[in-house]
Amino acid sequence: MRLEKCLQEMQSSVHEVPILIGGKEYWTDEVRYQRMPFEHERKLAKFSYANQELIEKACETALEAGKEWDLTPAEQRAELFERAADLVSGKYRPLLNAATMLGQAKVVKQAEIDSAAELADFFRFNSYYMRMLPKWLQPKSTDVEKNHLELRALDGFVAAISPFNFTAIGGNLVGAPALMGNSLVWKPSDTAIYSGYLIMKLLQEAGLPVGVINFVPSEGLDFGRLITANSRLAGVHFTGSLMTFQWLWSEIGLNIKRYESFPRLIGECGGKNYHLIHVSANIEVAAAQTIRSAFEYSGQKCSACSRLYVPASKWAEMRRILVEKVSSLKVGPPTDFSSYTSAVIDEAAFRRIESYLNFARTIGHEVKVVHGGQTNSEIGYYIEPTILETTNPRNRLMLEEIFGPVMTVFVYQDHKLDETMDLINENPFSLTGAIFAQDEQFLARAKRRLRMSAGNMYINDKSTGAVVGQQPFGGSKHSGTNDKAGGPYNLMRWTNQQTVKRNLSPSSEI
Repeated sequence: MRLEKCLQEMQSSVHEVPILIGGKEYWTDEVRYQRMPFEHERKLAKFSYANQELIEKACETALEAGKEWDLTPAEQRAELFERAADLVSGKYRPLLNAATMLGQAKVVKQAEIDSAAELADFFRFNSYYMRMLPKWLQPKSTDVEKNHLELRALDGFVAAISPFNFTAIGGNLVGAPALMGNSLVWKPSDTAIYSGYLIMKLLQEAGLPVGVINFVPSEGLDFGRLITANSRLAGVHFTGSLMTFQWLWSEIGLNIKRYESFPRLIGECGGKNYHLIHVSANIEVAAAQTIRSAFEYSGQKCSACSRLYVPASKWAEMRRILVEKVSSLKVGPPTDFSSYTSAVIDEAAFRRIESYLNFARTIGHEVKVVHGGQTNSEIGYYIEPTILETTNPRNRLMLEEIFGPVMTVFVYQDHKLDETMDLINENPFSLTGAIFAQDEQFLARAKRRLRMSAGNMYINDKSTGAVVGQQPFGGSKHSGTNDKAGGPYNLMRWTNQQTVKRNLSPSSEI
């Protein structure tokens, strides 16, 4: 099996990942290592942080490369990304999957969905949409004038800041703007360095001109301060924490007078996603889908279910099924193909999630552990899939994003369904949500009432698993700008439109 062989070979050495600017490799004295979360003493990759000089060099390189890249015919750019998609699906498939499994602790199924299938889908569907946009957007012409809409790159460079949890997101954060003619400076996550580097390599192999995307691992604050201070910043493509995106927005606001244009900010900041169970729901289905949403990839998905609302009349049945099924989940290294999930990404995440479990124990009068709650960081950063039950629907376990395998349940009285939907709407996040019911009248009412609670809503399905081209992804409120990755609207945010009128019958009259 190609993947098994690749996993063995990849674990046999520490892989060097350089800073890449204009096709050249750079190193600094600020050396870091990407470790394997499930066995944190083992190193997967060695890399270094770019200093101020290199970050500024990357910005200038992107600006220079962008001049020609914007003039490259759109069809050629689309063909390049389609070649890249073929490399993802073929030659690089086992490499990307192995890097994602070892470096980001994804089990084989989750890695395949992410780093192979979704990344290839992003490149292919974005290319399709890019070809269609000019056809959809052309203005009307008349007998005496020809009107045409040109799609240009933004005026300046784009900064991309990617997370650890989806290899495909890193590829799309740079791929979508680049497809539309933009040049970029990319800061990958420290904990997804190697998979990000492989994306750079395959894009280069597909024919991406040097300097169009510059790969710049760096300390977050240094990178943020330098790109927001650059007068030629044209946009930021971001997936990460709410606090970081708010900081970037604030810095850009403070610097707004120095920019040559108004930078576009496109961000996805996570969620506090819900499943709402109605008395008419199929409880077996609801329980299975809730487990998948809450505990696949240890809840480290922006869309993972972390708050569950269950009617009192159905809680005993739901609890029994949840505990029975969650108890059977195997937590172990991703190299064991029978593992359902593995370790969380790093020590900082482990400590943060552990603090929420400690909080739950300190307020025992309103929270009890239904299942799980154990942690162990001796070998890897392991946290047992945990189900908590609370009597207070407004405590921090129900309000704050935990980003780990912890789900909190609020059992509502059957006659207080409307009040429960009001509670759901109160949450500051609005990324994903799921409603489980077989009562069609209730579903119609719930969809209206919960209209603003989620950017991606699911009926009788888990709140995770958006597919490129089928469920464009994104949320509003504190979840982000809802610019829908995986759909045509996101691409429109990376283009600078120009309307051209040609007079076919010019007049000399005054």
